[in-house]
Amino acid sequence: MLTGASRSVKYGMAGARAPVRLRAMTSASDATQTAQSSPVLDTARRAREAAAVLAPLPRTARDGALLAVADALVARTEEIVAANAEDIAKARAAGTSDSIVDRLTLTPERIAAIAADVRHVVALPDPVGEVVRGSTLPNGLDLRQVRVPLGVVGIIYEARPNVTVDAAALCLKSGNAVLLRGSSSAYASNTALVAVLRDAVAGAGLPADAVQLVPGQSRESVKELMRARGLVDVLIPRGGASLIRTVVEESTVPVIETGTGNCHVYVDKDADIETALKILINSKAQRPSVCNAAETVLVHAGIADTFLPRALAALTEAGVMVHGDETWQKAGPGMVAPATDEDWATEYLSYDIAAAVVPDLDAAVAHIRRWSSGHTEAIVTTSQAAARRFTQLVDSTTVAVNASTRFTDGSQFGFGAEIGISTQKLHARGPMGLPELTSTKYIVTGDGHVRG
Repeated sequence: MLTGASRSVKYGMAGARAPVRLRAMTSASDATQTAQSSPVLDTARRAREAAAVLAPLPRTARDGALLAVADALVARTEEIVAANAEDIAKARAAGTSDSIVDRLTLTPERIAAIAADVRHVVALPDPVGEVVRGSTLPNGLDLRQVRVPLGVVGIIYEARPNVTVDAAALCLKSGNAVLLRGSSSAYASNTALVAVLRDAVAGAGLPADAVQLVPGQSRESVKELMRARGLVDVLIPRGGASLIRTVVEESTVPVIETGTGNCHVYVDKDADIETALKILINSKAQRPSVCNAAETVLVHAGIADTFLPRALAALTEAGVMVHGDETWQKAGPGMVAPATDEDWATEYLSYDIAAAVVPDLDAAVAHIRRWSSGHTEAIVTTSQAAARRFTQLVDSTTVAVNASTRFTDGSQFGFGAEIGISTQKLHARGPMGLPELTSTKYIVTGDGHVRG
């Protein structure tokens, strides 16, 4: 697998970033793809048929199916937890890290929360059919740009079975069929969840094939999905840098890139100490295994003497290991590991944090520009001027002022269960809710108009 991440969206021949192999693609090759047969392609073909049924359905039909899904998740919790226990046992036997096991785990409480997120999605406005803009042209033509489903959405993700339900709920709400390809480490959990989803969807009168698990556990099935151009409209990878980079570089299907979370907290010289400590600990330790957890703290030199001793005490109490520069090491002899370039670049997803003292705000911005993954950065300050400059100069999906990085989340933003957090700049950026799962089309209405 490749490492690193690129921040672009690929739209095949029409896109701004198309590898040579994509430029060689033709509509004829797309037709050949759709004529081929394999378990993965057959699944995609059924999804395409289901998507055609879903697209014109009224909101009430899609919402009814989602309510049935929420009820079924609660009713069949025991079945889901039992399947999840198989995956957890295999993960522990394989020596999987605690942070990954945490992502993999489904408890009755977490399933209830997932079901609640589905009900929240039901209550959200329906994006399909929304008029983005419209006007009557000087020649009398009525022009409207309206939101429409993307069609068939493929999700490739790692050991987070909650994504199975989140993705299905958002895709169904927005009129899309979804193909789910989770990691083999969550195979039992995902199989059980998709069975529950399909039964609920079919019971509500919608095509069960609107929600499908991509067959197979090998990398070959992933490659087939990535090359199902003409059957799958878009792929969204969710996971680590290597997974994302592989999908972005090898897919012939358009990709919306979701990025890793090397997030920063900058404590300005005008920060309130108590506020800064609260935000730092919440950003890092509230749940370290997720992409919006802070991985680096930067502290203005003008406040370092006061802030560092208290920050070290608070981080140590929270069980966080600090990887710091020389100033941090001097502030906590024997408590701080020396930081290297690898630390500045690392998304730990664990109780570890990189730490540096910077001479000013511009130096903090320079550090973030070099090492950030473009996800979320936070500044803690009482200075409006500092906050304004930081938000202007930092180019990430989310810039927080006096707030934890942990708020970069579809649910926290009021979008419902998100499909992912996009770190690219085309089509979607930041937490992706319902509108980001739609495209648009123009409807032109005339009265016998012809162009002269």
